Amino acid sequence: MSKFYFGLDLGQAQDYTAMVIAEKRENEYHIRHIERPRLGAPYPVIVERVKAMMESPQLKGKTVLVVDKTGVGAPVVDMFKRVGLRPVAITITGGNTVNKDQDGYHVPKRDLVANLQVLFQTGRLKVAGSIPEARTLIEELLNFKVKIDPKTAHDSYEAWREGVHDDLVLATALACWYGEHEITPRIRRL
Repeated sequence: MSKFYFGLDLGQAQDYTAMVIAEKRENEYHIRHIERPRLGAPYPVIVERVKAMMESPQLKGKTVLVVDKTGVGAPVVDMFKRVGLRPVAITITGGNTVNKDQDGYHVPKRDLVANLQVLFQTGRLKVAGSIPEARTLIEELLNFKVKIDPKTAHDSYEAWREGVHDDLVLATALACWYGEHEITPRIRRL
C-alpha cells in the first residue's frame, strides 16, 4: 500500500515556498507533485492551498504533512492546526542529534541531506521528467553541496552558487526523511 509524504519548505522574502509530494511504494519514493508558489505568496494562501491538496481524494487520509518549522515556521504550523491539519513539524538544526519534542522533531540538516543522498545513490528516489518543475528540482539537486570550514570542521549545506535556490531540495528532504523515520525512529526525546 502506498503512503504519501507532503514536504513543505516555507519561504521568506527572498526564498520560494516549496511543496513536494512523495509517494512511498515499498522501499521507493516517487515524486508525484512539485510546486513553487509565486515568490512572496502570503502564508494564509499557502495554508489554504496545502489544505485543499491534502483534502483531495487522491491524498485524503493517506498523506502526512511535514513542515519546516525553522524560522517563520512556528506560526505557520499553528495556522495548519487551526484549519484542522496535523502537520509534523521539523526544526532544521546544525546539531548532531535528532530529538523529538511535543511539536515534532529537531533534525540536523546533515541528516536530511544524507538521507536524500542515500535514496538517490541507491536508486530509491524517482523523479519523473514529465512533472512540472521536475527540471527545477533536478537543477537544485545538482547545485547542492556540502561546505566544510577547514578551521572549525563545521559543515553547511546549500546551493553552491549565489542566487540559486534549494527550496525544492529541502521540501523533498523533509518528505523523504520522515518517510524513512516514521515507523522506526532512532530518536532521543527531549
